[in-house]
Amino acid sequence: MGTGLKAIVLLSGGLDSATVLAMARDEGYMPYALSFRYGQRHEVEVAAACRVAEALGATTHVVADIDLRVFGGSALTADVAVPHHDRIEDVGSTEIPVTYVPARNTIFLSFALAWAETIGASDVFIGVNALDYSGYPDCRPEYISAYESMANLATKAGVEGRQRLRIHTPLIELTKAQTIQRGLELGVDYALTHSCYDPGAGGRACGTCDSCLLRGRGFAELGLTDPALAAPTAAMR
Repeated sequence: MGTGLKAIVLLSGGLDSATVLAMARDEGYMPYALSFRYGQRHEVEVAAACRVAEALGATTHVVADIDLRVFGGSALTADVAVPHHDRIEDVGSTEIPVTYVPARNTIFLSFALAWAETIGASDVFIGVNALDYSGYPDCRPEYISAYESMANLATKAGVEGRQRLRIHTPLIELTKAQTIQRGLELGVDYALTHSCYDPGAGGRACGTCDSCLLRGRGFAELGLTDPALAAPTAAMR
């Protein structure tokens, strides 16, 4: 299914988006990878996205430059401390964490929608997850469904019947371990990826932010060690 069709794949350079790129390619899509340099604290992820796009055979890879620091409101785009925890059990309280970037997925999907219309694609892949995640509102299934409905009212191609946009969320009901297992089956080299919100010198993962802890638990559940915490990592080369 999907053989030969173009698809936009949102690629942050992290574990989830790398897996989604591999899944889109495995389903026969021609993946057009889209990444963002948006003023994020962990801009090292952009270099990871470039490595992943090349390694997994993206048809092309675009890095869009926008600057969400002009709005702030997040530990990733403003002078706000990234939370760190001693245990994975401390992640995922009832409050939305300060690493939430206001409207980020809405902004990213809008860019994907524009590029999809330009190249004649009707498929967008995004690595959102509603199980092992930090509680972001724009990762929920109801958000994706609502955005897809809106998107099909928003473009010339849609109005003219040339595009029926589908937003694919193949990870949305998977645990992190299940995501990693699927990626390994598809040949994803997770040493190329970067997920840490607060990297140290040379891009080394901190190991204690929400993203690192969730990722680390996924590898541990498979009896594996997260390559991002091994030295030297691909991100530091």
